[in-house]
Amino acid sequence: MDFTNPDYLVTTEWLADHLDQSDVRILDVTAKLTSKLENRAEAECYQDSHIPGSLFFDVPAGKGVLSSQEDALPWMWPSPDEVVATLAAVGVGPETKVVLVARTPREGIDSGTMWCTRAWWTLHHYGVDCAILHGGIERWEAEGRALTDATSTIPEAAPFVPIPGWEAATATKDDVLAAVHGRACLVDALPADSFDGSGTSYGPRSGHITGAVNVPYRSLIKAETSAFVDPASMHAQLADAGLLDASNVITYCGGAIAATVDAFALALFDKTDVAVYDGSLMEWTTDAELPMTNPSSASCTAAHSAPWEQPAGPGLLGL
Repeated sequence: MDFTNPDYLVTTEWLADHLDQSDVRILDVTAKLTSKLENRAEAECYQDSHIPGSLFFDVPAGKGVLSSQEDALPWMWPSPDEVVATLAAVGVGPETKVVLVARTPREGIDSGTMWCTRAWWTLHHYGVDCAILHGGIERWEAEGRALTDATSTIPEAAPFVPIPGWEAATATKDDVLAAVHGRACLVDALPADSFDGSGTSYGPRSGHITGAVNVPYRSLIKAETSAFVDPASMHAQLADAGLLDASNVITYCGGAIAATVDAFALALFDKTDVAVYDGSLMEWTTDAELPMTNPSSASCTAAHSAPWEQPAGPGLLGL
């Protein structure tokens, strides 16, 4: 079995062969977040060592390059005008092929995978021809391929024009409430212990949105830097959860980042009726009127803080 859309991933061999093409733009979305959601990766990772020609693309910061600058919550969906300005700044035009790459500087904290899929989910739905480097910078480096600390140039490009229909990629609180009542399949991408309420909570209430099924994003990857499981294993997990046959799917997590791993996995099999709940649990848990299920409530005695209320640590993987 192969992915239906294998072109959404590129190999290190492909990237090495296309490294000098003027219409290929490599964007490095590595994260090294602080508790204030500032990203230290450019200074502490990218400037020391990056794939030749790649540009740092700060998606992970709370108000990063693909986040709304107006919303109170971090990582909210950007407007078309914001995306156009962001792409112009890195020389991405209508004929550009974007390759998203990342490291995982702190294993168990900074997932290169979910920042690549978050960037892909946004750019793809605005009409950018983009793919993720399978295995990330770690695989590139392990194969002995060139890295550099040289400054990359930003080429000029024609203005990018977003395609219509991007709104379907993101779900609102009302969309999720409709899903609770059976109008869509709701998928929680967080670890099982978060889903059952015994692990990290992403707001004042623990557990999961009522009616959701759990497909932890880590079950879809072999390593934190975009090394996905083989197509047959991924297909089996998605099929077992009923996602491939569902008429509509909405994924969520703590902050709409890990949720894009599940959404990207479905896209690999050409499932298009999928949206990511932008507010995710950072919005949902704050409204006591919205339904949640906490299977561990009777035995849960300790409060678990959301990752944006802690020093940067393992909880960040649930974003």
